[in-house]
Amino acid sequence: MAMALRKRAAAAIAAGAGEPAVRVEEASDRETDIDDKYGEDDLDPRADSDTAEVPPPRNSTPDIFKKAFAGFSSRWKNWWIRGILSLTMISFFFLIIYMGPFMLILLVSSIQVKCFHEIITIGYRVYRSYELPWFRTLSWYFLLCVNYFFYGETVADYFVTSVQREESLQFLIRYHRFISFVLYLAGFCIFVLSLVKKHYRLQFYMFGWTHVTLLITVTQSHLVIQNLFEGMIWFIVPISIVICNDIMAYLFGFFFGRTPLIKLSPKKTWEGLIGGFFSTVVFGFIISYILSQYEYFVCPVDYNSETNRFSANCEPSQMFQLQKYPIPSVLQTVLAWKTVSLYPFQIHSIALSTFASLIGPFGGFFASGFKRAFKIKDFADTIPGHGGIMDRFDCQYLMATFVHVYIASFIRGPNPSKVLQQLLVLQPEQQLHIYKILKAYLTERGLLHPALPAP
Repeated sequence: MAMALRKRAAAAIAAGAGEPAVRVEEASDRETDIDDKYGEDDLDPRADSDTAEVPPPRNSTPDIFKKAFAGFSSRWKNWWIRGILSLTMISFFFLIIYMGPFMLILLVSSIQVKCFHEIITIGYRVYRSYELPWFRTLSWYFLLCVNYFFYGETVADYFVTSVQREESLQFLIRYHRFISFVLYLAGFCIFVLSLVKKHYRLQFYMFGWTHVTLLITVTQSHLVIQNLFEGMIWFIVPISIVICNDIMAYLFGFFFGRTPLIKLSPKKTWEGLIGGFFSTVVFGFIISYILSQYEYFVCPVDYNSETNRFSANCEPSQMFQLQKYPIPSVLQTVLAWKTVSLYPFQIHSIALSTFASLIGPFGGFFASGFKRAFKIKDFADTIPGHGGIMDRFDCQYLMATFVHVYIASFIRGPNPSKVLQQLLVLQPEQQLHIYKILKAYLTERGLLHPALPAP
């Protein structure tokens, strides 16, 4: 409404109607005072046209690339830069995999912090003129609180035996959730005390902005780590197929794209979507076959308290053992085969690849809508030709959630190692009580011979 009033005031001035313009301007001022001196148009989230623009990120392309591709068109220059840096990032990812689960956890945590920083920075740059008190400090404080909660839960689940040996840590583990809640309440109270007249609405906008960012980055990063502990294959395959789909959809769209897919991302095409889908299914099927052969990738990740290292040693489950499957009669005449040997995980990989190809891109579309809302091209300029870290991981977070739900719904069974860890921290009388119940149960089922009476 305030914008409409200002437009009418400008029209009145152009027509020479000074007095009406003054009255309109006074009405506009009165309405502005209701919210704050900056005007409702600067705050109203219902209109896209009044959203403050974020200054475009600087061109971070290294000089060596600028010189090497100086004679190329912008289209092909971007293609080569994206290709070279994509191969570099993939090589770095393989190196981190080689270094083991601990380095992968550090990588996920670092990416989470960087993604949080990029999204929060956009909020600060959009509304920087308001100079909100404590906004950035509280945002990072809430990030620490939420990470303390999630990582504490992980420690309680997977490292409880080691923690029980340290008396100084037992208190933190026993009252972990209460401590986390108290830390969050402290931040909540500070936020309430920091509320300033004429900035109320904007401060609550930023409070919501921070919490949605935490939901997107921290919560789903925690799910990535949970997937990792189920076995590195549940970490590597989903991430790899999303990368494959991103690359192949880009290549098919670059060379064959003609039909626009969605207005939010004008460069996305149906040709890219379809080509990326089939390429990703084939790639996921192949990489699943390769990784399923190695215990290092298929065994759940456990922490060995004696060596203080992560290990992945086990007898592979049926999912990672070759099984024979009959071929449909229609294809038997063509292939001259009646059966085919596959790892069951390869069948699951088809479901993962399908999600990554058809639903995963909606994470990218969501990010595109967010960027359009604030009139920016990328979240940041961290990676030349790619934008920010969040530009590369918008689909990964959605994929991580799907994998976690998929494992919980169709894969995960009782984890003997986890149950044993929980038993070891019980009091001796509790352990003895459970032993007697388990012994009686196994004896009743005939799995354990009854003890002979004493002579």
